[in-house]
Amino acid sequence: MAQISTDIPHRHGPIADIMGILFGTGITATSLIFLTHAELITGQTAGLAVLMSYLSSYSFGVVFFVINLPFYWLGYTRIGLAFTLKTFLSVALMSIFSIYLPQVFEISALHPAAAALIFGMMSSAGLLALFRHGASLGGVGIMALYLQDKIGFRAGYTQLIFDAILFAVAFAVLEPRQVVFSLLGAGLVNLIIAVNHRKDWYVAT
Repeated sequence: MAQISTDIPHRHGPIADIMGILFGTGITATSLIFLTHAELITGQTAGLAVLMSYLSSYSFGVVFFVINLPFYWLGYTRIGLAFTLKTFLSVALMSIFSIYLPQVFEISALHPAAAALIFGMMSSAGLLALFRHGASLGGVGIMALYLQDKIGFRAGYTQLIFDAILFAVAFAVLEPRQVVFSLLGAGLVNLIIAVNHRKDWYVAT
């Protein structure tokens, strides 16, 4: 039986990219509804936006969109125009979905542990979809890559330091129980992405 060679990666077309970005942002925004219903947070830029929305009168969608604005130039200079445009579109869609999705369904009861696990599974699936279509949700990840390129400081360390500071602040303003369950969800996201985001398993670009 003839075998299909995977030596040359297949490229996603525009329709596939649009579908992947819509799926990725839609399911990630949905996961945030579960997260915020239980008053939990997560890591990275989304976690900062969630925490700021709890402490202010602004919605997550507005805060998330504004926080990401300074990072697009870094994304353009470090990774390229196509990535930056896809990321801008993803952040905009994520912000819009997060504002309007809560108007179409309501959660009546949800344990924080269940919220953390549902968020972890759904958001990691959404992020994987975005990564595989050359997009991201911007923010700290872009800055981490930029610092790694400019001064050689490992991107993973930058993200780890940011999350450590974010959760330390969260312990000061949220109930410890909320932060512990939040760590469960954030840890699940990182675990699923670490296991599944491998170029040797997925050759399309």
